[in-house]
Amino acid sequence: MRDVAHVAVNQNSRANLWSRLRYMASTRPKPSLVMHKLRNRRQRQRIDETLRERIGPFAGRFHRVPHHEAHLASAFYFSGFSDSIVLSLDGFGDFLSTSWGRATADGIQVDGRVAFPHSLGVLYQAVTQFLGFSEYGDEYKVMGLAAYGTPRHVAELERVCQPTEDGAFELDLAFFRHHQSRVDYEWEGGRPVIGTLFADAFSDLLGASRDPEEEVTQRHRDIASSVQQLYEDRVIVLIRQLRSRYGLDRLCIAGGCGMNSVANGHIRAATGVDTLYVPWAPGDAGGAIGAASVVAAGLGTKSFKGGPFSGPAWTDDEIGVILEANAEELAQAGARVTRHDEAALCERAAASIAEGSVVGWFQGAMEFGPRALGNRSIIADARRSDMREILNVRIKRRELFRPFAPAVLAERAAEWFVDVGAVPYMSEVLGVRVEQRERVPAITHVDGTGRLQTVESAANPRFYRLIECFAEKTGVPMVINTSFNESEPIVCSPQDALACFLRTRMDVLCLQGWMIERPSA
Repeated sequence: MRDVAHVAVNQNSRANLWSRLRYMASTRPKPSLVMHKLRNRRQRQRIDETLRERIGPFAGRFHRVPHHEAHLASAFYFSGFSDSIVLSLDGFGDFLSTSWGRATADGIQVDGRVAFPHSLGVLYQAVTQFLGFSEYGDEYKVMGLAAYGTPRHVAELERVCQPTEDGAFELDLAFFRHHQSRVDYEWEGGRPVIGTLFADAFSDLLGASRDPEEEVTQRHRDIASSVQQLYEDRVIVLIRQLRSRYGLDRLCIAGGCGMNSVANGHIRAATGVDTLYVPWAPGDAGGAIGAASVVAAGLGTKSFKGGPFSGPAWTDDEIGVILEANAEELAQAGARVTRHDEAALCERAAASIAEGSVVGWFQGAMEFGPRALGNRSIIADARRSDMREILNVRIKRRELFRPFAPAVLAERAAEWFVDVGAVPYMSEVLGVRVEQRERVPAITHVDGTGRLQTVESAANPRFYRLIECFAEKTGVPMVINTSFNESEPIVCSPQDALACFLRTRMDVLCLQGWMIERPSA
């Protein structure tokens, strides 16, 4: 750390100070809530002290970058655009939930904001909790469930979140708790746990909330569909307003709500935006990259390069040592271990997938961000109608309403998907062409869509070659790509991957150039 000149963090408690003071003066929140917020603020202000305590002497400068400015930068500076509309949609950060403006080579100009307590992220999370999905990050379950419902409750939910004259939105606070009571954000067993956001008025509006152990009914599916529709309506109105204001057809989106891939898939068709860019880590993790790029831009950096494949990596020889150390356990499992060059490995793995095998695929540097993009993935045949059930029974144990995603060769994506552009980070759900749906039932959701990843040879040559080999054998240029894990964080090391392989019913494990096969599960 003695060699590091600058450290940036994507939070600045002094940002939007006047908005905070105005809110407190006008609403006079409970003293217990104010004290809770102040304690959190003091903890965040000690980040630089904590870093010095943990990592030793640091003589450089410490920079506090406003939360949403970091989000906007994490998207625009890596988009390749010369200018763009920029939009950050989040829960909350530095007293804001939303921020927008225009970005050029000269920097990012923020022109509009939505401040606490109004937030599309809080709206979606509150309904997620109301539907009985209480784990942090369960919003993606609601997105999957929405396809099974009808948006028959949109009219009721419109009372909860109304549009404003500038194209933004405003919550009816009678339906929420976060603005007047302390909503705990705590850590239990290494995972975040968030207190209840919705108030009793939600039950008056939509009926009783769902207990997490209760069966999912059609009413719950319809509520999921309705909140998804309302969220999309509010976002599309805002983007149309921004496009009209700036006269640009390029858009960058970041923030936690940037992971609503269903909404992202509708933006271009609904708003006239020609090109959409969502970064590989649109949420708070990507805010670290954004904060650093804001500081770098201020120091004169004009161009930025980066991508998701920036984590740990292992060589074939290092993996060979690990396999040797686990030789006895592999022998007990009846596994056969062989080593191949890249061409042979892709050829053999593609043949196994085409024959119905479930393949763990481990290569190169681990992905950074919420999506498995081909370096820590489980791969399977998209043509098999029973493959969802196979993956869930053997490994994933997910709710049946949650779809699996396709990874498709970029230059052939338009043959299979409607209105497709570059989607390298699985950020959009798009329609599967009607004439192709029967050919790839395992990735076609109940509403005829798929959350695709377009794979380019230059970006990920080995993964591209695997899909290319599969296409040569089957005529289908895509595979199922789901995260390499089983009810745990995505695997990072070869040891993690090997442990997951041995305790599940995975058929094949590819570790760089090594291929481990065992008798069919």
